[in-house]
Amino acid sequence: MKKILIAAALLGSSTTAFAVAPGGPGCGWGNMLFEGKSGMPMHLLATIVNGTSGNATFGMTTGTNGCDTSGSLTYSGQSLLAMNGVMEEVAQDMATGQGEALTALSMSMGIPSQDRDHFNAVMHENFASIFPNQDVTAADVMTHINQVMQKDSTLSKYVTA
Repeated sequence: MKKILIAAALLGSSTTAFAVAPGGPGCGWGNMLFEGKSGMPMHLLATIVNGTSGNATFGMTTGTNGCDTSGSLTYSGQSLLAMNGVMEEVAQDMATGQGEALTALSMSMGIPSQDRDHFNAVMHENFASIFPNQDVTAADVMTHINQVMQKDSTLSKYVTA
């Protein structure tokens, strides 16, 4: 059941994710065909055109079709922890030092499998400072996790600025 809830939360997060499109915001024939249009239907059509023809991927590889991969990708959606129920699952797993939600968190933070056991142990050891009270917010938890990781020689390389 945990796997289903975590998968649903991750899939649900994709609907709230807003990012600079891979290859740039004007990349692909779909963007060219629907240039100047706005709204969900137009964005969906542009994405379908780009996805079914593979032209955006081709454009990113060759630097054509209005694609430019020199910029950094951005994300303005909610953190995995901010989604309903996931923070509680992470807290429970962190308190025990293992679990699917804690694994999902470490994966979303880019921690490779060889360092996940260490991540779990460090999070467990620092549970009280990561979750100092019941009213802690998801943003506070992520700040505390990053602070703990910065102090650890193995995990500090995975902390993003």
